[in-house]
Amino acid sequence: MRDAIFIALTGLLLMIALARPFVGVLVWSWISFMNAHRLVWGVAQTMPWATMAFAATLVGCILAREPRSFRPNALMVLLVVFAIGITVTTLTAIGPVDEAWAKWDRTVKVIAGLLLTAVLLTERWRIHALVWLMVLSIGYFGVRGGLFTIATGGAFRVLGPPDTMIADRNHVAVAMLVALPLMNWLRMHSRHFVVRAGLVAAMVLTLFGTIGTQSRGALVAMVAVAGMFWLRSKGKLVSGIAVVLAVGSVIAFMPQNWVERMGTIETFEQDASAMGRLRIWEAALRVALARPFTGGGFRAVYDQGVVDAHAPGVIARATHSIYFEVLGEHGFVLFGVWLAMIAVGVIYTRQIIAASRGRPDLAWAGDLARMAQVSIVAYLVGGAFLSLAYWDMFWTLMVVLGATHALVRASASAPAAARAGTGEADPAWHRGKPARAA
Repeated sequence: MRDAIFIALTGLLLMIALARPFVGVLVWSWISFMNAHRLVWGVAQTMPWATMAFAATLVGCILAREPRSFRPNALMVLLVVFAIGITVTTLTAIGPVDEAWAKWDRTVKVIAGLLLTAVLLTERWRIHALVWLMVLSIGYFGVRGGLFTIATGGAFRVLGPPDTMIADRNHVAVAMLVALPLMNWLRMHSRHFVVRAGLVAAMVLTLFGTIGTQSRGALVAMVAVAGMFWLRSKGKLVSGIAVVLAVGSVIAFMPQNWVERMGTIETFEQDASAMGRLRIWEAALRVALARPFTGGGFRAVYDQGVVDAHAPGVIARATHSIYFEVLGEHGFVLFGVWLAMIAVGVIYTRQIIAASRGRPDLAWAGDLARMAQVSIVAYLVGGAFLSLAYWDMFWTLMVVLGATHALVRASASAPAAARAGTGEADPAWHRGKPARAA
């Protein structure tokens, strides 16, 4: 029954996408971030929903003649360069060829979806809708994980959805931390008390879910997120008290075995798992030094033969670091491109904040940029300990920042009378409500 409802609902949305292509972007993003088709049974689990959503969106663009205007930004250019670069590194891969091309196929599809999202993300309501979808997709697992942690007293580990990019508990923990600041932005800019209260509850439960993964890397990332959240908040005293109470209460809830596990962070040199990660980082670095322009190709350090050739004695395994993952697989040049994409996103946040200062009509954009900075910190710190370099939701956040930056620039250059004439300063979901302090 569940799969029949899912097929009917998603099929209807895809039909709507033929006339309203942005609906197709939302469906594609929903399938990619949440993997909702994995939560049902039967044939719905194996149907190519993402491909169908992408195709419906393309057809919808032709029928609806969207986008009517298009100006590529720096991020989109870098995405294209990265797609070309990984094609070259896959052609020269030294690891298992079939596995390399399989991951290339997935990554190129993600980039194609990101580019399509970027060209259709042309209005504020679309940005708002996409952020809602991102929050709901990850928030579902955060709320469910939080309830599970509370119900079990933290005795069991929270895992991500199976057969997805965030299936591992470390991965889903970072995903929750990335989503948390976006939840807060929605809280700040939601009209109705019930919605705001629901988002606060979701944030608290997501914190419980994050701790419930029992991921040591997630704890480090949580501390960084808490600090960055305080720095980027407007009301330092209130937000500081709220952060300390929320994080402290969640940590105090966990049992003694969790405390003992987290305590091993201080003695990582005695932990076999931690030392294994350090050694595979060394192997990835050696592959990059030996092949600085092409790296080893996708999944190179997963192959024992490749690892033995560059770092004898190291056991082949996942890289467990977004930085060494890209460096070892694609070399220093594409690693620079990958870093540049993140740097562009950070630059967008700074420019958005500067342009929105003193502009009530752009408060939403400034607040989004501040919360996005917290999400970026969550990804960069948490990602230092896991293989999540090609995570589509993080790169979608970069695309959202690019679209927001374009809207802010357009608004900043438009006369005040023209802005008032478009009703830009008085959106339907924010009417009569000032931006709330984080």
